[in-house]
Parts: sequence; structure tokens; C-alpha cells
Amino acid sequence: MCHLFAHQPQRDYESQTRSLRMGGHSTSIRLEMSFWDTLEEIAAKEGMSLAKFLTTLHDEVLDHHGEVKNFASLLRCSCLIYRAKSAVVPEFRDSAPAILDAAE
Repeated sequence: MCHLFAHQPQRDYESQTRSLRMGGHSTSIRLEMSFWDTLEEIAAKEGMSLAKFLTTLHDEVLDHHGEVKNFASLLRCSCLIYRAKSAVVPEFRDSAPAILDAAE
């Protein structure tokens, strides 16, 4: 069982910190490369740059919940939702619905 997990490419779980501006504030986010890859894929499917997608997601969470407690964790969970839906519903990968709407 551990073979599947132990033999994954090390690049996938190496961390990378990226800086961006959201809501007029500079911030940095540290995620594993596999999450950055997935977020770039989602942004491309939405027809946005990664920075625009992250800003849009942050703003929508802020509007919905009034605060964003742990944005990095939210991004990881968003990637898991996206991958899970892509595995179960293959056409989900090829369509361009609002990812957050599809996750609800």
C-alpha cells in the first residue's frame, strides 16, 4: 500500500512560497507543488490567471463567511474537491463551470 505513496515524485511534495496581492495587500502562500499545479489547472479552466483566480476565490470566501481564516488550507481543500470531482465526473475536468459553485 505505501508503495503508491512512497514512490511519488519528490517534486510533488516540495513546498514553494509565492507572493501575490489580494485586496490591495501583499501576502505570501506556501503550498506543495502538486497543489500549485492543480490551482494553475483550475485557473486555466476558469480562463483566469492564477493570481486572478486566487483573488476571486479569496473575495468569494470573504463575502460568504465574512473572513478567511486559513487561506492555504482552503486552497488545499479546494484542490482535493477539484481532483475528487474530476475523478468521479470526468466531464467536470473539461467543462468550465464555476469551480466553487460545482463544489457546493
